[in-house]
Parts: sequence; structure tokens; C-alpha cells
Amino acid sequence: MRFLIPFLLLASSAAAQQAPDPAYADLERAYQALRAKDYDTAIAGFRRGTVVAPDSVQIHKDLGYTLLKIGETEAARDQFAIAMKLDPADENLALEYAYLCYETKRPVDARRTFYRFRLTNAGAAQAFENIDRPLREGIARWQEAAKQDPNNFSAHEELARLAEQRDELPLAAEHFERAWNLKPLRRDLLVDLGRVWQQVSREGDAMAALLAASRGAEPRIAEQARELLPERYPYVYEFEKALAVDASNIDLRREFAYLLLAMNRLAEAEKQFEMILSRADGDLLSTAQLGLLMLARGDGKAAQPLFEKVLSSKDEALADRVRKALGMPQTLQGRPEAPRASVSVEAKTLGLSSLEKGFLKDALKYLSIAHENDPVDFDVMLKLGWANNVLKNDSDALKWFNLARRSPDAKTSAEALRAYHNLKPSQQRFRTTVWAFPTFSTRWRDLFAYAQSKTEWQLKRLPLRPYFSVRFVGDARQTPIRFGSGFAPQYLSEGAATVGLGISTHAWRGINGWFEAGEQLRYRVTATDPARMLPDYRGGASYAKGFGHLLTSGSHGSFLETNDDLIYVHRFGKDTLGYTQNRFGYTGREAENFGGLHWQVYWNAGVTADLKRQYWANFVETGPGLRFRFEHMPSFLFSVNAMRGVYLINQDNPRRPNFMDLRVGVWYAITR
Repeated sequence: MRFLIPFLLLASSAAAQQAPDPAYADLERAYQALRAKDYDTAIAGFRRGTVVAPDSVQIHKDLGYTLLKIGETEAARDQFAIAMKLDPADENLALEYAYLCYETKRPVDARRTFYRFRLTNAGAAQAFENIDRPLREGIARWQEAAKQDPNNFSAHEELARLAEQRDELPLAAEHFERAWNLKPLRRDLLVDLGRVWQQVSREGDAMAALLAASRGAEPRIAEQARELLPERYPYVYEFEKALAVDASNIDLRREFAYLLLAMNRLAEAEKQFEMILSRADGDLLSTAQLGLLMLARGDGKAAQPLFEKVLSSKDEALADRVRKALGMPQTLQGRPEAPRASVSVEAKTLGLSSLEKGFLKDALKYLSIAHENDPVDFDVMLKLGWANNVLKNDSDALKWFNLARRSPDAKTSAEALRAYHNLKPSQQRFRTTVWAFPTFSTRWRDLFAYAQSKTEWQLKRLPLRPYFSVRFVGDARQTPIRFGSGFAPQYLSEGAATVGLGISTHAWRGINGWFEAGEQLRYRVTATDPARMLPDYRGGASYAKGFGHLLTSGSHGSFLETNDDLIYVHRFGKDTLGYTQNRFGYTGREAENFGGLHWQVYWNAGVTADLKRQYWANFVETGPGLRFRFEHMPSFLFSVNAMRGVYLINQDNPRRPNFMDLRVGVWYAITR
């Protein structure tokens, strides 16, 4: 076992290694760029810094002030808002936010913030009065106008808006509702009404108003309503309540009818389609669907005039669907679909530009618009996945990556597939990782095998992850090495599988802690050590970090990696070992003509030591290395390392104080 320890440490290091987050380096470069007045680079770095350290007040403030320097006032205001939530006692920060709110037409937030500090800050008191006085006077004036003429639409609308700005929400809700009743086609009023009802805890009414506004209104109004709706799909009773608010909304009623159809509530769906045609008899889609429902329940006579209306229309695609349902010859088979509107081009351009500069929320908004206008643009789907991933919306990111991996473009599909497989395990309650690391060593002229299967239970609300592990360590020769009569024979590997239960922490900035208790099942025993089963307890902490251009697609340049571990192993005489392994070198460009070869050349430098000061656990080693992988084999990593090592302690060392070793290994890992 003593001679195996360097290889075990190497395998443990490889298992613990994690892909580093490059945003730390970006944050450092952001401050350098800020000093050089390169504001675009600084902003991009600060934005990535807020992802890494979302609770850092200073990063949000620095980002806000940098955005102000390039005139991005609204974006700066949003960063100050985040910083103010993190540090509500910072009066200067709060007032800066308030003035920006007033400047960017957010008087409600400005007034609320000035109100908080009006008793301790004379400037805040004056600013509050400057905002509040016109609101008070305007409310009084429009209340009188509404009293004189209850059907005065403008009076109710203006009164409602002023009341909302002054936080008189019940008054605002009352007059938004009266304005809507006077002009039921102004669905933007439903957005206003839903927003105010949410603030006064009338959630059911708010849901009805917003659902109605999100269907059938002009796109801008529908988008505003969707932003206020919950992410889930509405329930049946919510559709019914929304139709009670907006009975003339054809799009809302049609969607409700199709929902009933999907739930196999055919009679109710038919009733809804009939109501649609009673209000809009030119709705050919509803006409065709109503006819199909009637035909399905055996009333072909009633369905016939509906079908004739569709077949005589100019909508050939819909007419072909009816012909197919009736078993009639079709006329459009094989006809290509008409091209989508090119409105998505501008939205896609804006989305990609925002994503590149780090304006993630803007990127998400523009890319969503591009997808709505061109639902088969797989590149947009892929970028939506990355934007959601950086914003920590991993469930949405997973959905977009899943769609993008079906792209006919091989490069887009491959990138989406890798992202999907990398992200999917983090969204599963149980995650299983299997890795294997066969290694040949010229020093021992033996082939070693290290492998582990580990199933983790991810607890969303706790920082710990219980796991079940099966670990194997063995070698091909299975022969003991003797060093004379004064030494007991030693084996080069444990020759065993270890079954264990453990618990580990979530990785935090590359740091991870773990503890495991299990039982070792030995397939190789000796006369002096005949036990087949031995208890096994171990634990430790690890740190993994990479800088520069790592072995990832599209990366080339210099890099530095470090893997540092502290491990307690009860079976090794209750010893604690520590080691650091470092690599620095160059990542080459992808060789597309050689199967998408990615490669690195580097120099190794490692130190190992233990508390008990045993010779086999105290050594340094260094030497050149080569690693490479292929694009179509993402789970495999090949490595060749030529190492020169020196023992730091030579008491009881039966071998020479230094050694040479050529190690050739293949790392394989997969997570499901």
C-alpha cells in the first residue's frame, strides 16, 4: 500500500477536479479596465462578477457607477437597487438610487425611498415633497372631475395612475376597474388593474386580469402581462374567471377551448367554440375544430356547413387538414411552409450583442422575441440556454439546450448536447457519477485500475449531499514486492472494492469537504492478513482551481491549474495526508482534421506530506506532461506524464531516494 499512495492521490485529485469559473479572472480584469477607462470591458467583467458573488454590495455599486459613465442610467439604477437590498442601511446608496429612479421615470420607487429618509436628510425631505405635492393636488382635482361626470373615462384613468404613484392602492384599483368597464377593449388597463390587485393581495382577481391581457392584446401589452404572471400554466378555473372579466377575448377563449380539448372534456370544448363563432363567425380555425367535434360525436349534418365554409376559404393549409380528416384528396402535400417573418433578425442581433456585453436580462428579452418570430432558429435556442444558465435559471436553460441539440447544424447540436448533459445532473434529485482511471507505470511495470460509482442525493435547501459510493482499486500483476528479511512484503494496490456511505458539501469557490464510512471487500488476502472485510473511514477537503485557457472547446493559450487536498484515512494508521498538484502550460488550438483533437502541454509540480512523517508519504515530483481529448469523445481524457521524484524522508525507505516514472493513463467519467 505504501507504494500505491502516490497513484491513489493522483486518482483522488482527478476525481475532485472541477471546471473553474473564469469570472474571477474577469473581475480582476474589470478593475484594470476601469482604471484604463475601457468601460465596456469593465462592465462585462463586473457583470460576470455579480454572478460569482451575487451578495457583494461593492461589485454591484462599482458596476452601477461604471454604467453611469457610459450613460446607461436605467441599468445603473437596477444595480443600485440590488446593492440597496443587500445593504439597506447605506443612506448615500439609497439616495443615489432614489435620484436615478426619479430621473428614469420611476417616481413611485423614488418617492418611497425619499420617504424613508425624509426625517434624517433634508435633501430627501425636499425631494419627497417635490414628488408628493403634485400627486396630492392631481388626485384631488381628478376626484372632483370623476364626481361631476362618473362616465368620464380620462378622469378615472388619470386618478387611478396618480393614486398608484402615491401608494393609494385601493383607490387606484377602484378607478382602474371603472375605466376598464367604460372601455373594455383597452386591455392595457387590465395589466394596470392586475398589477395593483397583486399589491393589495387580491391574487385571484389579479390572475384573471393578467391572463386576459396576456392573450389577445397587442404584443407589447401581452408581454407586460406575461412578466407579471406566474411561470406555471393557468388552471381551468383561472381561464373561466379571466373570461368573466374579458368575455369578448377570442384568443383567450380559443386557448381555453383547446385546453378543454386536451383534457378530453369535449362537450365543454364544443360549447366554447360555439361561443367563439357567435362573436367571430369568420374564425376559420374554430369553425374547422367545431366541425370536427360535431363529426366525432356523430352529428355530420351539423358539421357539413362548417366544413364547406372552410373548404371554400382561401386558407388552403386549413382546408387540407379538413380534407385529411374527411378522407378527401389533399392539394398541399409536400408544399413547403411559407417563410417566417424577418422581424426576428433585429431581435436576434440585439440579443447576441447584449449577451456578448453581459447584459443578460436584455439578451433574454430580445432572444425570446426572436424565438417567438422564428421558432426553428436553433442558434437562438442555444443562446437562450446560455443566457438562462448564467442567470442561474438552470431549469429553463436545460429546456433550451434540449431543444437546441436537435439542430441540423452539427456544431450547434454538439455544443447544445454537451451543455445539456453537463447541466442535466444538477437538476436531478439523484445524480450518479461513474469514473475510471486505468494507469500504466514504468516505475512499477504494472497496470493500475482506479474506479468509482457515486450516487448523490441532492437536497435543494441544505448545503450537504448524502451519497452512496462503490470504489475499486487494483493492479494487474497482483504480486508482492519484497525488500529483504527486514521488511514485510507490500502489495502495489489494495486489491479491493469499498462500499461506503458519505456526505459532502456543495462546492464553494472550488472548495469541497466530505466524509465517508464504509466496508472494504478484499479479493486478495494473505496468510499474514487473511481478513476479507475491513472497516474504512476517511474524509477531507479539496480545492481545485484553473486559470487562463483550459482544455475546453474554442480555448487556446496559457493556463495554470492547481489541485490541493487534505485527506484523513483511518486505515493508514489514522494518518492525515496533504498534497498539492500543479500544472502550467499551453492549450493548443483544436485540430479539426484529427477528429477535433484538443491538447495541452504542461509542466507538473507536486508536493505530498503527512503528519506521521512516513517516508512513502513525503516526496516531491516534477516533470513534463501531455493531455488530449477528442471532440466526439467528451468523456475520455488521455494523459502522459514523465515524472522525476525525490523522497523527503528516507528513514526506513527500502528504495533509492529518488525515482523516475512514466505514467500513461486514460480518464473516463460520465454523470447521469
